[in-house]
Amino acid sequence: MGTSGNDRRIDNIEFNVSDIARSREFYGKAFGWSFTDYGPTYCEFTDGRLTGGLTTGGPIKTGGPLVILYADDLAATQSRLEAAGAKIVKPVFEFPGGRRFHFEDPDGYELAVWSAN
Repeated sequence: MGTSGNDRRIDNIEFNVSDIARSREFYGKAFGWSFTDYGPTYCEFTDGRLTGGLTTGGPIKTGGPLVILYADDLAATQSRLEAAGAKIVKPVFEFPGGRRFHFEDPDGYELAVWSAN
């Protein structure tokens, strides 16, 4: 975490999960993330730009800040999420600047995906 030049920028996102293997499969299938294991209770993920972690080191915490991902093709991304087992909790809606939808991952975290198209 933390490197010079990233002061006051989002650096890492960490999810407490009940099953690291299940979460790896879900996010790998839905978004193509890659993973590095650091022992049995922590796995780092990267989307090629941002890193974060999956850990079983604490209780599952639903809610919290809304993590919003970007997609060039919103419909294709929603299809991949549904195929990976996501529950769509807020259907696609328009807002100034684009469209987005919200989904829950297998542990109940709510995230959103938006597109300018």
